[in-house]
This record gives sequence, C-alpha cells and structure tokens, in this order.
Amino acid sequence: MKMVKIAYIGGGSRLWARGLMSDLALEKEIGGEVSLYDIDLEAAENNAIIGNKMMALEQAVGKWTFTVAKTLEESLQNADFVFISILPGTFDEMETYVHAPEKWGVYQTVGDTTGPSGIFRSLIMMPIYAEFAEKIKRFAPNAWVINFTNPMTMCVQMLYHVYPEIKAFGNCHEVFHVQMILAKALKEVKGIDATRHEIQINPQGINHFTWINYASYKDMDLMPIYQAYVDKYYDEGVHGDNWVHVGPFGSAERVKFDLFKRFGVIAAAGDRHLVEFLPHEWYTKDKETIDKWRFFLTPVSLRKQIKERGNASAKRIIEGKENVVIHGSGEEGILQLKAILGLTELITNVNMPNYGQIPNLPIGHVVETNALFRRNDVKPIYSGEMPELPAEMTRPHVMNHQRLLKAFDQRDLSYALEAMYHDVSLSHLSKKDIKAMFIDVIERINHYLGYYTETPKELFN
Repeated sequence: MKMVKIAYIGGGSRLWARGLMSDLALEKEIGGEVSLYDIDLEAAENNAIIGNKMMALEQAVGKWTFTVAKTLEESLQNADFVFISILPGTFDEMETYVHAPEKWGVYQTVGDTTGPSGIFRSLIMMPIYAEFAEKIKRFAPNAWVINFTNPMTMCVQMLYHVYPEIKAFGNCHEVFHVQMILAKALKEVKGIDATRHEIQINPQGINHFTWINYASYKDMDLMPIYQAYVDKYYDEGVHGDNWVHVGPFGSAERVKFDLFKRFGVIAAAGDRHLVEFLPHEWYTKDKETIDKWRFFLTPVSLRKQIKERGNASAKRIIEGKENVVIHGSGEEGILQLKAILGLTELITNVNMPNYGQIPNLPIGHVVETNALFRRNDVKPIYSGEMPELPAEMTRPHVMNHQRLLKAFDQRDLSYALEAMYHDVSLSHLSKKDIKAMFIDVIERINHYLGYYTETPKELFN
C-alpha cells in the first residue's frame, strides 16, 4: 500500500469531505494521512471524527487517519497532494451577488462561475488563492494540487499566476453527466448498454462551457445517435412534463439540445451552467423564458439549508445518534492520485493552462480538455481547434478573465467593472445600469474586498 499525505484546504466541507472520505475508505491500494484545514476549525474537527469513524467500518478497506491542522502551513508540511475545496466568502455574500442583479432583470441559475456572480466571486477568491499558491510554493512545492472550487477556471488560473511552476489542475464532473446522456442515447437508439467510462469523448473549452466534437463507443460514432436523441426530445426535454421532479439542480436538457442544433457540437455541461455564458435573450430573458427552456434557478437559500442539514448530520454522528455511511462520490480524484503514484494510467477531463491543446484559444489560459495521468505526470491531450462558433462565444469570457487578473495585479476594481461592461449576459443593459448594479453589490460585500486598495474613489461617484 502506497502511503501519502493529503492536505485538504476546506476540510470542514459538509459535502465534498464526506465524498472524499468515502472514496478513500473504498480504496485499498493507497493510505496515509488527510490533514484537514479550515477557517472553521470546529467543522474540520467534526470531519476528522467522522472520517476516523468511517475508517473503522467493516466495509472500509482504506487505511487513513484524519487529523486537524490549526494553520495552513501545518496542513501543507510534507504534503504529497493538496485538495482545495472552499467557498470564497460565505453564503451571505453569495446571496447578495446572485440575487441582487435580479433588480435589473438578471437571473443567475448557479452563480459561481461567470456573469456578475462569477466576477464578484473571483474578486473575493483571488487574494485567498494568492495566499494558497504562496504557501504551497513555500511548504509543499512538489505536491500535486487538485482544485474543486468554482469559479474553476479563475481558481486554477490564479494558482499558476502566482506560482507558475505549480503542479495543479482542476476537476469538474459536468462532463461525466454528458457521457451518461450519451450512454442513454446509445441505449435508446441502438439498444446497447454502456457505462459512461466506455464513452470516448474529446472535450474542449473552458470549465462549464465545454464542448464535445467527437464521441465514440468502441467502433461506433455517437454523434448521429445523439442527433437522433436530440430530435426526439428537443420539444419537451428528456423528462417531459415531469421535468420539475429532477430537483433544483437539474433540468430537462433542452438548452444543450438547442445548442447542438445551433452549433453542431455537444454542449458538455449542465443547462444551468451553460445559460450563464450566453446572451441574456437566448434563455434567461425572464422567468417565462426560463420556464420554457425547463431549467431551475437555484436560490442561495437552498444552499444555506443544505449546509445546515450537513451541520446537523455531523452533530448527530458525533453524538452517536446517526450512523456513518460510506457512499462513493463518483468523482475521479482518487483515481487521479493512483495514476500519479504510478499504480495505473488514466485519461480524463481536467482544467489546466493551454499549452497548445486548443490552438485557437489563448496560450497560457486555463482550458478544459482530456489529459493523460501517469507516474508523476499529467499531460493535456491535444484536442484540435474548437469549432469556430463555440470558440467565438468563448473568447469574450477569456478576455474577462484577463481583466480580472489585472484587477488583482493592480489592486483596482475598475478592471472588474470593465469586465461587467463586456459580459455577454449583461449586453442588454446600459452602462449606467451595469455600473449601478456593480456598485450596489460591491458596497454590500465590501468587507471581503479590502485587498483592492488602489481603486479610484471616483469609481463610486
């Protein structure tokens, strides 16, 4: 058994931590220590108790010890791997930047990646990730760093921006869901059962705005099969009128079907993520349009409820009133660790700087493609050029990422306002309205923006 140390930044997580613990409990080829660090020390301490209880279960084959670090430096010391899974700020700030723009008719479905929410979340995140990168460089320079936090592209970009030699990549499961849809299409159209792992794809783009121009099952081209599936379900979606029962994080998949008809390639993210990258009038013009395309607006109040349920569950487990349960997460983080340790090889989608794997997107900008994982090596796989229409829709978001990095470098929020002016989801608004929205949110989350000391005072006039 390979023994390693994992530093888990955000180790008080109510969701990701339980999934990681379960995956580790079910893995018999690696073991070691998971050092949990969180600004909420009590949450990390609770997770350490839960993780160690989980390892004592009969079905747990992993040999792991969960410890709590009181400082980031302590957690990183001698780490082989670093997992980052945090919420930049709190749900109170998120509630502001997700819902305040509704005053201007801007409805944000997820609110953690792009649009106004992505901009404000990035502003909070960048100084935090700068510290992470600096501390990793000092205390764990050879560790592999895996990011699970959104906005994914900007988080990974920030790590490389501060520490260019870092060995980091970002994980996202949105592409997995589209592989599952392709497997369903294969079953329905051809009667063939396949798992998502048997569906070979070529993802390319930026996180949550990723596209598939190649899909295969063994010797079978799946693009015509997906076309038939889209044609069948385009009008009503895959769940018909029962789509409302898929839950507040789901959809009827109608947006991705419409984008396939527009562009001829498969949109490889959930509908709720995709719409935030696109012009306001396409899918989020008003609530009637949102209902027509059959996806949910997920309120931040629901996320707060989930957090409270997680807290209550942790308390019951610690008090012995609830049993610890092992549930594999379906994520690939542990498979990636095994491949980097030389125990296997793996090809999967990750977010890394563009070294040329997508030639028609800017070099150096973080993109999402497949990568090959092997002993102490993660190599992005050349995906070819993106089809021009999706590439054209992607470039404005890349430029906004560069504006946000400039806001960090110059400590000046003016560049973030410039990003707001160029955001495609706000193209229907006047500059006056966009600035009013920007100032309204900035003033309400200002306690998290003390880093930006060079912002001209006249910006708020």
